[in-house]
Amino acid sequence: MAELKNISIQDYTYHLPINRIAPFPLAKRDESKLLVYDKGEISQDIFKNISSHIPTDSLLIFNDTKVVNARLLFKNKNGKVIEIFCVDPAGKDLYEAFQKNVSVEWICMVGGAKAWKDETLELRFTADGDSGTLRAEILKREAETFTVKFSWEPLNMTFSEVLSLAGVIPLPPYIKRQPTDEDKITYQTIYANTEGSVASPTAGLHFTDEVFQSLKNKNINMQNVTLHVGSGTFKPVKSAKLSGHRMHSERFYIEKKVIEDIMGSLNPKIIAVGTTSLRTIESLYWFGVQLIETRAGDDIQIGQWEPYEKATAVTAAESLEAVLDQMQKNKMEYLSGSTGIIITPGYEFKFINGLITNFHQPGSTLLLLIAAFLGDRWKKVYEYALNNDFRFLSYGDSSILFR
Repeated sequence: MAELKNISIQDYTYHLPINRIAPFPLAKRDESKLLVYDKGEISQDIFKNISSHIPTDSLLIFNDTKVVNARLLFKNKNGKVIEIFCVDPAGKDLYEAFQKNVSVEWICMVGGAKAWKDETLELRFTADGDSGTLRAEILKREAETFTVKFSWEPLNMTFSEVLSLAGVIPLPPYIKRQPTDEDKITYQTIYANTEGSVASPTAGLHFTDEVFQSLKNKNINMQNVTLHVGSGTFKPVKSAKLSGHRMHSERFYIEKKVIEDIMGSLNPKIIAVGTTSLRTIESLYWFGVQLIETRAGDDIQIGQWEPYEKATAVTAAESLEAVLDQMQKNKMEYLSGSTGIIITPGYEFKFINGLITNFHQPGSTLLLLIAAFLGDRWKKVYEYALNNDFRFLSYGDSSILFR
């Protein structure tokens, strides 16, 4: 445990030229390049051919979260732009918060906060040809976040509908341009279904209907989980050692059928589409351990260091059996909870043997996850990508990696 916390972030960085960060997506999602890492060998292809690299009868796990227009650009009375970034509802269920139709309180990050005194800000938007007004007032200021009360007219609109009209798609901070109307489509997976993310599960951006059909033709099972990606996914590791980094916690939902399919696929054929899907499924194991060790409460919470705190002899099958027994006992059709799990070199993967993912920022927790998955061979993979004109980060190219 102490050894893991003393991991030097400098050992998991690399030089990423700015011109290798993709500012825009390709015109066709599935025309992106695909790096293939299998049995120690690296090759490349086009993403639309990915089914040819996936074993028959594999189980692919997707994250079907949907990005909300979480950036709100207000102006104060002097015309200064104040950007309010909605992070989490304050003390409410996410779904309930989105369905509010009078007012709602959110935990937010605020850009230009010094220019926001105690005035109520107003933002005009258009709803079915009529004008609407969104108001924001500060309820509480903390070190990095603000509790903001939003209210709006017309009152027959939900907060979800207000955000869709008044908000802006939250592109990552390393994309140095303003969002366009096109981004509302291209920064969303085509299978996005459940609102709640402030960042896209970008590994899924390359999938098209044609790719899905090719996977079905190969008898590849596909299931969805939901993990709402938080703003912490962009938070750089600023500390020299891993111990100084606090991992963000994110809400997840897993249907019983998905868990049953995982139980039936405990072999080297479970492939996560994206790091968020991987973290969700691996967190499932640790919930099973909590149940077996009678540490589980009504609300599932997987802590950052939980996988490393003590050794456990619980097998993957035993963990899933405990979870399914609990669901059967309580007549549950899905699990919900939160996970702050950090997957770093030294982690022992319980379910996932393959990973479809983009190329990640230097010194990020996502790159640490890749290093945990591949070992030191991550350097070989990233060197290949840099030397062969792969595009990096959210709108960049893709890879499929096998342990």
